[in-house]
Amino acid sequence: MQDTDHDRLEEDAPRVKLVNVLLSMVAFWACYYVLATARSYLIGFEFQQELMALRLVVIIASLAVTVLLWLLLRGFDNRNLWVRFGVAFVAALPASLLLAVINTEVFREIEERAIYRLNQEQGVTVRRDQTGNILVDVPQLPDDLDDLDPGLPREVKKAMERAGRKGSAEGEPIVIDRDMQRNMMWVQLTDIALGRYFLLLAWAALYFAMTQAEHARAAERREGEYKRAAKAAELKSLRYQVNPHFLFNTLNSLSALVMVGRNEQAEAMIQTISTFYRRSLTGDPVGDVPLAEEIELQRTYLQIESVRFPDRLRIVIEVPKELESARVPGMILQPLIENSVKYAVAPVSRPVTIFIAAVEEYGRLVLTVADNGPGAPAKGPRAAGDASGSMGSPGDGRNGFGIGLANVRSRLETRFGKDVSVVSGDTGNGWRTVIRMPLERNTRGD
Repeated sequence: MQDTDHDRLEEDAPRVKLVNVLLSMVAFWACYYVLATARSYLIGFEFQQELMALRLVVIIASLAVTVLLWLLLRGFDNRNLWVRFGVAFVAALPASLLLAVINTEVFREIEERAIYRLNQEQGVTVRRDQTGNILVDVPQLPDDLDDLDPGLPREVKKAMERAGRKGSAEGEPIVIDRDMQRNMMWVQLTDIALGRYFLLLAWAALYFAMTQAEHARAAERREGEYKRAAKAAELKSLRYQVNPHFLFNTLNSLSALVMVGRNEQAEAMIQTISTFYRRSLTGDPVGDVPLAEEIELQRTYLQIESVRFPDRLRIVIEVPKELESARVPGMILQPLIENSVKYAVAPVSRPVTIFIAAVEEYGRLVLTVADNGPGAPAKGPRAAGDASGSMGSPGDGRNGFGIGLANVRSRLETRFGKDVSVVSGDTGNGWRTVIRMPLERNTRGD
């Protein structure tokens, strides 16, 4: 099981886009091309046009070798960074040697031409004997070794100097045997390979930085997804706390109607309950709805309750036309209206008005649910709460009322963060709850 999870993790791990990898290679080697060309001009090498063309061939070959190196490195994208650097250190060795061989072969002809011209200027004759040794006739070696062919390794120049002094004394040419030739070749290849080795390591470090950045972005995306998932789960949990409570109350009301023989009212109530649940359950439990839709849903709920209290329940709704498109969490008013029915309408025999209003205040949406019920007498279920409107303590305002308020607050804070306020308390002639939240009219993308 652990191996399966690890394999799936490797498959799902973020990769640097191919186009970004290729662009990094092109930019890297293009920069090297510009610097090498500028150096060539500053030193004053001959055959500049040909050198630029040949250098471009070497750059194309370098791009191809870098692609091969990348194909190897990408297989270790999900490994420890030190492991990846270790692979790069090892893999860059043969790659750099290959680039050195390519570089030597590409520039061999023009290098021989440059050496030939230099030898002519210095009066040097170079030939081979039958055994393959190189014979160099030097009329007189310069006092400064650097005046010799600049492409020769310093060890070879010293050997030439020793042989030249001896040859001049004996009138013989300088002999560069096969061992010295091999030494010259390997010294030259090693020198070029070391330069290419560090260039390849520099690109590998750049690639590792790109992969680390991609991993960091992927981690941020995953964290955002986890937060959104947790937020959605919390919203669903809070939303589903509303429906069972309401269902319990409505079934009790329906049972009471059936028991007293009010069958027509019970049938009408069943139809209204069906309409209410069809509207509430088909909506997204974590999504927002237009305020007009939320008000219509609560109006349907109050129609259900009006069957129980036909002479006592009165409804006043004031929502401006321009606020009907405002977005609010679905069923956010349900616990408040349900508690008004339970604690304001049910306990008294006189008519009670439930007031629902929405206004815009300094760019924020203000929702009010109020009633002119018993309020909070000195003794009784409403006296248990804090009339100042603080929210979140059990028994807030009305006995058991704090559960509904806590649900509303939790949903709003989960949705909007701390940019909300819920104030609930006794008004002296009833109870009022005021919600302030950001005013949003567009549908949220997440």
